Amino acid sequence: MGVECRYEVAQAAYIKLVLHALKHRTSPVGGLLVGRLPEDNASTVQIADAIPLTHSQIGLLPSLELALIQVEEHFGAEGLSVVGYYHANERYDDAELGNAAKKIGDHIFRYFPRAALLLLDNKGLEELVKGKGRDLVVQLYTRDSSKSWHQAGSDGRSQLTIKEPSANVLLLDYISSEKWQNIVDFDDHLDDISKDWLNPNLFK
Repeated sequence: MGVECRYEVAQAAYIKLVLHALKHRTSPVGGLLVGRLPEDNASTVQIADAIPLTHSQIGLLPSLELALIQVEEHFGAEGLSVVGYYHANERYDDAELGNAAKKIGDHIFRYFPRAALLLLDNKGLEELVKGKGRDLVVQLYTRDSSKSWHQAGSDGRSQLTIKEPSANVLLLDYISSEKWQNIVDFDDHLDDISKDWLNPNLFK
């Protein structure tokens, strides 16, 4: 691929995926990453938003296909497309990227070859909730030429940045006010279509 690809996550996307994981701490959580590869900077994928998808076991199910279609339709008008997937493991001590997340990553990779998988660090998340952590609570995985997913960089964070450095400070405010209770994912929407999976009022 030549130049090493970097990933810049918008504050809103980062906060949304963390709040989604916090709402369902004892369940596997996943969602889509939406963004673009700018023409003037083809080495940096800009992740503009996160779309909470599920809080149950998921594979390449019809609900995922439905979500992908709706997300592409909605964000395509803004020049955005699906560029990756985020996942939080069910168990606190599980720090491995599971096969289900990899399969979804493979699916996205087919039409976006710089796809990213973000795995939430459950222990880092716990430190953040306690007010002790200041580091990013996600680890970046990318797919190499052997078609396998691997943690990027020595610590998984070297190619990953948050666009706004104060994201964790703002996130702590949302955690203290239990903002995570307001997150709606696609599972919730399928159970009750009056619930908006785009979460338009989350930051209001």
